[in-house]
Amino acid sequence: MKLIIQIPCFNEEQTLPRTLADLPQAIDGIDAIETLIIDDGSTDRTFEIAEQHGVDHIVRLPRNRGLAHAFSAGLEACLDRGADIIVNTDGDHQYQGAGIPLLVAPILDGRADMVVGDRRVDTIRHFSPVKKFLQKRGSAVVRWISDTSVIDTTSGFRAFSREAAQRLMIFSNYTYTLETIIQAGKKGLTVESVPVVTNELTRESRLIRSTSSYVLRSAATIMRIFLMYEPLRVFSYLSLLPLLAGLALFTRYAYFFAIGEGGGHVQSFIVASVLLLLAFQVFLLGLLAELIGRNRRILEETLYRQGQHRQNGGEHQVPSRPPEVR
Repeated sequence: MKLIIQIPCFNEEQTLPRTLADLPQAIDGIDAIETLIIDDGSTDRTFEIAEQHGVDHIVRLPRNRGLAHAFSAGLEACLDRGADIIVNTDGDHQYQGAGIPLLVAPILDGRADMVVGDRRVDTIRHFSPVKKFLQKRGSAVVRWISDTSVIDTTSGFRAFSREAAQRLMIFSNYTYTLETIIQAGKKGLTVESVPVVTNELTRESRLIRSTSSYVLRSAATIMRIFLMYEPLRVFSYLSLLPLLAGLALFTRYAYFFAIGEGGGHVQSFIVASVLLLLAFQVFLLGLLAELIGRNRRILEETLYRQGQHRQNGGEHQVPSRPPEVR
């Protein structure tokens, strides 16, 4: 059983040594532990620091592509190197390495495909009350959409079984945290949470430039993923407003028509007809999007099965992956 700990990095020369030194050297049930650094176009000595500390694998991206892309590149590289379990942690030493055995335990026991570390947001001192409130409300929305019980949905400290890593496809250019949970839930993967301990703040987040910007971009990510996996549900909700408004106006017109005053309220009939037609068109768009979504899921399942076939001794194909040093 091989565990690979991947660490996406962008200019982490100051904190990377502490992060690497804190990683566990042995875990019960794990035969080999390897480390993989994704250098996301760093302009400092991140690459040199990783080499000096004996990192097993280094993936170098020629320019900064963002956290979501670095995370996805790391998963692909870990799978190529035969990882049975993949743990993702941050290069800024936000998470304690002692939490890694807790993350992998549910996967080793066969209880979970994906495990997310719960930072217990209320206990994080550098989080403002507003940020704590937004984190908890946002996590509640993601739990509802994904049909999972993940407590801390924005935590980047998480573990994946090989199957889970193969099934996840990152479409966002911003962050992977919310998208992977929603995908996992919609694809029937079992997701668990375990409490973990965080370290003191070493630097300000590069991902969250402002609370308002983060909320808006996260909301857009949630809506986009929800549209991808529940398009008929979303468009059905959207069609309700013109449907109800149209029915109300049609009922108003029918009332006046019944008492012999319909001629003076024909505008209600016209507007009601337009609204009902709009509701029907929105619903048809939902049906079309649902069919497209089903075709996409069939394609994803086909790609997954092809990957399983190659892994089990089928025809070897060289996967495309980003430039790499080691």
